[in-house]
Amino acid sequence: MKREVIIIGGGVAGIQTALRLAEQGIRPTIIEKESDLGGKLKGWYHLFPSMTPASEVLTDLRRRMAGYDIEVMTSTEVVSLTPQSVTLSSGETLACRSVVVCSGFTLFDARIKEEYGYGIYDNVYTSVDIERMLNEGYVTTANGQRPRRIVLLHCVGSRDEKVCQSHCSKVCCITGVKQAMELKKLFPDADVFNFYMDIRMFGPGYEEMYREAQQNYNIHFVRGRISEASPTFDGRLQIKAEDTLTGRPLRMSVDMLILLVGMRANDTNEQFASSAGLHRAPSGFMQPQDLFLNSARSGVNGIFYAGTVTAPKNIGESLNEASVAADAVAAYLRRD
Repeated sequence: MKREVIIIGGGVAGIQTALRLAEQGIRPTIIEKESDLGGKLKGWYHLFPSMTPASEVLTDLRRRMAGYDIEVMTSTEVVSLTPQSVTLSSGETLACRSVVVCSGFTLFDARIKEEYGYGIYDNVYTSVDIERMLNEGYVTTANGQRPRRIVLLHCVGSRDEKVCQSHCSKVCCITGVKQAMELKKLFPDADVFNFYMDIRMFGPGYEEMYREAQQNYNIHFVRGRISEASPTFDGRLQIKAEDTLTGRPLRMSVDMLILLVGMRANDTNEQFASSAGLHRAPSGFMQPQDLFLNSARSGVNGIFYAGTVTAPKNIGESLNEASVAADAVAAYLRRD
């Protein structure tokens, strides 16, 4: 059977692309390597800046899917593609008329930055760990105590040429502000610090949220890089840093160190590019035909992009781009 459209990836971009196509009478097929749809959204607690529960967005997307004839293949991985087919890890090849790549991004592995002690010391977490803990209804230190001092470190795996990640992951700053506010609500007596390189609040409502964090929640923002973290005799962590605004070195004992991990390009992008004649940006993300009029097109007829496969984006941008990609696919199929 030759399918009309195969969508690689069942995160928010893949789901929205399928919905938009189905609305236009086109039956899409979603191929998702995980056991369920939803992608990274499944692990989020609240979405910035509105603090909308992530579960509400995902539930609504799934509810809308139930009204359409959308084929879904989960626990299935694509290893290569052409404009007329995708090949699965099982060796099976599925024929199609077009492909939309919505395979998203990979989270930076914080263990690479050994100086911060993730996976080595207690009480070092990533922003993903904190989202999971918030979802599960508990946030405590490793010994079950309420934290008195919490530090969030920005740009772990972003803008760091030492680990070949020179791009900005775009949403880490606002994630740090959001999580700082959520932690302050849970622990009103705790001191909460954000260590940052630059604060980049590019989205609607982001700057207001940043201001609210300072004025209403008394979140502390320190411009500086943490050079290392080490355990103390009493089970806490000591961090060494420099306040780059004053030029003064800092040492601080903390109960929790949270690493705001960035987005990196998927390893599969190289396979996809070589199998279909696609191009990758210097960051490793897939490169669209152009950034203005054809951002959802790959430059190869019949292959399209949506979501974070081309660059870091927030949820809203991924959803909007998915609709644009679906419309481009529909126009292509009509011409074809």
